[in-house]
Amino acid sequence: QVQLVESGGGLVQAGGSLRLSCAASGSIFSINAMAWHRQAPGKQRELVAEITSGGSTSYADSVKGRFTISSDNAKNTVYLQMNSLKPEDTAVYYCAVDLKLQVYRPVSRWWGMGTQVTVSS
Repeated sequence: QVQLVESGGGLVQAGGSLRLSCAASGSIFSINAMAWHRQAPGKQRELVAEITSGGSTSYADSVKGRFTISSDNAKNTVYLQMNSLKPEDTAVYYCAVDLKLQVYRPVSRWWGMGTQVTVSS
């Protein structure tokens, strides 16, 4: 029904930058919000940044001032620009989209498969 395709992960040195992308496709009626979460080894998954369909954004304190979330509503795509990366940013990053499949259906959350980000010191 819905596919989320993530790209842009990789290996980067501390202080470097990466840009993640996540494109949603399928039988989508509307999107309420798009977000990036991450999960480091041995830790719980945490919200990194979120953007609503109206453009409001929120960030985890640990990434404020370094990461920027943006979206292209026409393409159902969300981006995460990550600057000044630190080793503690190393994690699998997951895209999450809150959407409606039909006008009378409730909002549901869909997850991407994840993309690995590794920051070396």
